[in-house]
Amino acid sequence: MNGNYTDSLTNLVSGMGTSRDKAAQAAYSLDLQSPQELIAAYKTSSLARRVVNLKAEDSCREWREWQGDADQISAIEKEEKRLGVQIKTLRARKLARLFGGAALLIGTGDKDMSKPIDVSRIGLGGLRYLTPLTILDVSGAGEQDDPTLEGFGDPEYWQLRGGIQCHPSRLVLFHGQEPMYQFGLDQNAGFGDSVLRGGLRAVQDVDAIAANILSLVYEAKVDVFKIPDLMMNLQSRGPEYAAEVIKRITLAATAKGINGSLLMDAQEEYEQKSASFGGLDALAFFFMQLCSAAHGYPMTLLFGMSAGGLNASGDVDIRGYYDAVKVEQTLQMEPAMSVMDECLVRSALGDRPDDVHFNWRPLWQPTAKERAENADRLASAVQKIKAANVVSPEALSRAVINAMTETGAFPGLEAAADEFPFDEDDQAVGEIEASLDPIARSLQT
Repeated sequence: MNGNYTDSLTNLVSGMGTSRDKAAQAAYSLDLQSPQELIAAYKTSSLARRVVNLKAEDSCREWREWQGDADQISAIEKEEKRLGVQIKTLRARKLARLFGGAALLIGTGDKDMSKPIDVSRIGLGGLRYLTPLTILDVSGAGEQDDPTLEGFGDPEYWQLRGGIQCHPSRLVLFHGQEPMYQFGLDQNAGFGDSVLRGGLRAVQDVDAIAANILSLVYEAKVDVFKIPDLMMNLQSRGPEYAAEVIKRITLAATAKGINGSLLMDAQEEYEQKSASFGGLDALAFFFMQLCSAAHGYPMTLLFGMSAGGLNASGDVDIRGYYDAVKVEQTLQMEPAMSVMDECLVRSALGDRPDDVHFNWRPLWQPTAKERAENADRLASAVQKIKAANVVSPEALSRAVINAMTETGAFPGLEAAADEFPFDEDDQAVGEIEASLDPIARSLQT
């Protein structure tokens, strides 16, 4: 069956839920912004620009930490720097959030880009370049209509500017808002929506309120002159009298500005009107809250203002936001970059070692006090577990190394432990405890 149906509470007496209910007449509709409108918002509104950039910058800010031996890590990081992976990923993320989609073209030197990329053929220096592309540079064509395939509903291939046909495996695809419908129904031809689509009105409301409050400032105090028979003289004497009135008011304002005195005719009256700004701050704050909620940002980060309330620091909100960024890194960015990373590792090392991987560095950076406390807790836990004698020293050693590695405080520790393993006769746990104590003391100072 086709048609629109509503399901709500109705009251025939009050009119709630009926045709007399004003709230019941509200409906959602798609407001499609053109790329030109999105560009205008990005360039002219600092708030819109921050909405687009902030999450993209945070997702790439601390970047990632590769695990492997020292030479492998050095080679991969050098290759990342040569190709500008971090910078170009950041640019693509910003473009994706603004326009709804963007991509990184994986350049391997293959002449026929319509065929799938063969990562096994990538050798040293085999990854030639990475090129950021917007929805203005690339668009999906065709549609995978086989529901048994992984890419069901996605474009069959991508069309690059210049008519070049490109296989999906050669593109690192980033979306603004993830497309929740099949490619054929998407105005952006295989990409998602701009992050500004659903929340642009909230941005406009905040900008409009700020502009209107500024206008009120200019009219905070208005001088009022009451001149006898003003309208009658304007009608009878015409432009000459109007010029005299303007000259009179200008003279009065000049005298007032120079010496604070106001000369007036005995029949004239003067008063001053003052505008009230009471409640405007609360109104502005309310719309700022709506804007922050619409785009999933804490007010502390989006507007640079401290959280309200007793003992409120905004840390809880910021940690929740960082968790959301971590989700995007893990569930969106990492799968999208998987083919590129395979090419990157092979281009840096010549092959693909199974033990080479990366972790996203945490966005929340602990203070020196927090690092010291964490070291103390870890040392205490090691001592208690050792005393309980419930696990082997080797197992405990590995667990401690994993804990240190996950914090990101000791880059390359896992690889170093593999390179210099503990001997079976060594007092592994005792050495770890002894090493933790000076670390904790140094972090406290």
